[in-house]
Amino acid sequence: MVERAGVGGAPHAADGGVATWQRELKDAFTRADALLDYLDIPLTARAGVLGGTADFPLLVPRGFAALMRPGELADPLLRQVLPLTAELADVAGFGPDPLAEQAARTEAGLLRKYPGRALLVATGGCAVHCRYCFRRHFPYTDGPARGARDGVLAELAAAADVHELILSGGDPLLLDDAALGALFARLAGIAHLKRIRIHTRLPVVLPSRVTPALCRLLEDQPQRTLVVIHANHANELGDAAARGLAALRAAGLPVLNQSVLLAGVNDCVDTLAELSERLFDCGVLPYYLHQLDRVAGAAHFAVADAEARRLAAGLRARLPGYLTPLLVRETPAAPCKLPLL
Repeated sequence: MVERAGVGGAPHAADGGVATWQRELKDAFTRADALLDYLDIPLTARAGVLGGTADFPLLVPRGFAALMRPGELADPLLRQVLPLTAELADVAGFGPDPLAEQAARTEAGLLRKYPGRALLVATGGCAVHCRYCFRRHFPYTDGPARGARDGVLAELAAAADVHELILSGGDPLLLDDAALGALFARLAGIAHLKRIRIHTRLPVVLPSRVTPALCRLLEDQPQRTLVVIHANHANELGDAAARGLAALRAAGLPVLNQSVLLAGVNDCVDTLAELSERLFDCGVLPYYLHQLDRVAGAAHFAVADAEARRLAAGLRARLPGYLTPLLVRETPAAPCKLPLL
């Protein structure tokens, strides 16, 4: 069973109360029929919808659902989160560990893929279950337990060649401020660690997580801290997300965006250009446009390489370089993400 935070699983505030973002997470949609009812999707249009899977159930915050277009099963935001029977297809070349992360996982629990960097899976919980997630089959409950965090930090402290730590998951911002603060306090004592990079989808799908207290916590870090969000379509960046991103920037945090190229979501030059423009309006720079990681259950999102290259070329012809994300593929054992030019 994949460890996920959902209804009843949100962490509580240190004072015993529950923050707004935690209440919103507890109230998230967890059933496909309830989400489709909310969106006024007629019963006759629901063929091919899957109720969900035991290890990767539907999870969608209501604020994110409010950005979807009512009555449209093909809405690009809905398509990212709605379980379909297509997920059950056994497609050659798609497997549970497309990036061979288990081979890159150290005994203490760090992921060491690239020189100078390490990745810490801070939590298995997410605020939304994206159906194309490359870690949808990740064994969060295997390996070192949460109590072994000391071992992870000791390994990181001994790895003098690691200058940047990536906090990932799940989603690291699903940890409450007390847990994050305790982790950052430990990281502050590692002299060779220059940067902390936080990979998160919460400022997009649960913007209420970006509180003044969180911004102060991130601003006070001695290591240079930056935030990498994940948005695939301009419609994801509503007013609440824009306010949260503005607060992160006001705290002095660089904010970048990574997208995934997804069939039926953003496989169009106009759509990708609109996303880049909206990101820049929100003070965020496009960073990567990923070709889909070939995880089991996500083959219906795949875009052929030739089409991906055509889209990237169209985007380069339309936008200035600073608004054009680099089209890349992550390949196991490669020394870096590989550009698709």
